[in-house]
Amino acid sequence: MIKFTKMHGLGNDFIIIDNREGKYSAAYLARLAPFLCRRHFGIGSDGLVALNASVQAPFRMQIFNPDGSEAEMCGNAIRCLAKYVWERKLIDEEIFTFETGAGIKEVKLFISGGEVKKVRTDMGAPILDSEEIPLSGPPRRAIEEKIFVEDKELYFTAVSMGNPHCVIFLPALNNVPWQRWGELLERDPLFPKRTNVEFVELVNPEQIIVKVWERGAGATLACGTGACAAVVAGVLTGRLQRDVKVQLPGGTLQVSWGEEGKVYMQGPAEEVFHGSIDDAKLIIREEAK
Repeated sequence: MIKFTKMHGLGNDFIIIDNREGKYSAAYLARLAPFLCRRHFGIGSDGLVALNASVQAPFRMQIFNPDGSEAEMCGNAIRCLAKYVWERKLIDEEIFTFETGAGIKEVKLFISGGEVKKVRTDMGAPILDSEEIPLSGPPRRAIEEKIFVEDKELYFTAVSMGNPHCVIFLPALNNVPWQRWGELLERDPLFPKRTNVEFVELVNPEQIIVKVWERGAGATLACGTGACAAVVAGVLTGRLQRDVKVQLPGGTLQVSWGEEGKVYMQGPAEEVFHGSIDDAKLIIREEAK
């Protein structure tokens, strides 16, 4: 039986598993994720998150998408995991770090009544060089670069927040087939490791509306790294100030891109329920279909 906790950050939901003793291998978790994350047939979530031991930080966060692929970083997941470890007294500090696939990330907790209300995450500096994102073609910074989807000409800015993002500003998001476009752009040959896609509507220089197609997960209610990438792209294209409210379908994040180069994201995390599941029976049942 696997014990788990279900959590979400603005509706971007995760299955949290305490794997500090190293009981479950990465290969096993990657195989398990598609079964556990399936809505209606499993627990249902946007990802499976393992809390692992680390020699570089108090903990290591490992994230698996619903398709079994591993993500380097997730802003909403790290807030959930920060709340998880503090409220279970696995750590008593209010500022600490996680090792992630995108490096060491620092979190700061805002606590009231013995409960973590919000978490501020130092997301680090954005990566803009195409070779590191990665992006096909000659070395460059892809800012307002032309791309076609279903014969529609769009302009995107490529940003990595430890994972790749394709940010597209549009005059309005109503009546835009963003989910279909997102699915197509995720696997565009321009992105050799696939990409997350953000569709952004400018409200004013300090507020945007964002809809996200997540690599390996599809449409989600929120994406922390996507919100950060959207703000970076907005600043680079002269649309945004450096401190921005990012309105996502699941709620609002506050994102700032400091003059020193780091991006900071602040928002809530919530625990939904906890339980246990017989993973062996689940996998056998699903594979028999």
